[in-house]
Amino acid sequence: MRNRHAYLGPEGTFTEAALRALLPDADTEDLVPCAGVDAVFGAVRRGEAATGVVPLENSVEGGVPTTMAELINGEPLLITAEVAVPVEFTLFAREGVDAAGVKRVATHPHALAQCRRWLAANLPDAEAHTVSSTAAAAQAVAEPGAPYDAAICARIAGERYGLVPLASGIGDRADAATRFVQLSRPGPLPAPTGADRTSMVVFLADDHAGALAELLDQFAVRGVNLTRLESRPTGDGLGRYCFCLDADGHVADAALGEALMGLRRVCADVRFLGSYPRAADESADLTPFLPSRGASEADYQAAARWLEEIRSGRV
Repeated sequence: MRNRHAYLGPEGTFTEAALRALLPDADTEDLVPCAGVDAVFGAVRRGEAATGVVPLENSVEGGVPTTMAELINGEPLLITAEVAVPVEFTLFAREGVDAAGVKRVATHPHALAQCRRWLAANLPDAEAHTVSSTAAAAQAVAEPGAPYDAAICARIAGERYGLVPLASGIGDRADAATRFVQLSRPGPLPAPTGADRTSMVVFLADDHAGALAELLDQFAVRGVNLTRLESRPTGDGLGRYCFCLDADGHVADAALGEALMGLRRVCADVRFLGSYPRAADESADLTPFLPSRGASEADYQAAARWLEEIRSGRV
């Protein structure tokens, strides 16, 4: 049976572009567009797809709520790869519709947030409506009797659904990008590459002064750099939060492994989401930060051997 790969559809989404970047050799017939992020997770969990690709965070709007909720609360899946896709938006309409005729615009909520200033300046009287994806917006505009006059979407989506571009580069941030992750069912982890990222969700044992500092100290004292920290509600009532973390390094690295063990000791629960290669186009310095209390990987390994000798009575 051929491997199938689910993604947030319909065809023409930025998520499809991310999937093709992650799996350039995948056949088109093996790519499965899904109606929502939750459907992508469901396809992978049920074994209907070997992998799934979903948006995780945007450089302007932050984390994608549906993706975060599934990672926190649903049946565990592993992140095995990531890619950052530059996001450029174009206003598309049906043939014969010009800018003056655009009264109702459809797009995804994140796209709308990134194009508000352009819309206010150029289409101040147009109503903005949100749909499940930018490609779904293009698809809706292309349908006969569509309730929308135009869509804000990727160029690939507008062209795929036979629409005409009215304005390009309409995003408020020229350097906007979205980070996408590839999901799979639990199994062997990608091997360390030396430029990796580890993701997790951490649940505090109780709410007390310094609880977050105790969590962060597990990384700081070991010289592990955090690249993302986001609080999310647990769903157990107001004021109950968990924390979604990304850290430089692989779980096979001694320092990061010890940090995870420290979290497991002081927190109610830790959900490991995966260790995987960082996006190839990221330019951040991956050199480990080593404070005076920190040490190199070799130092950690030497200390572990020393402790084992003590426990075994050889010292």
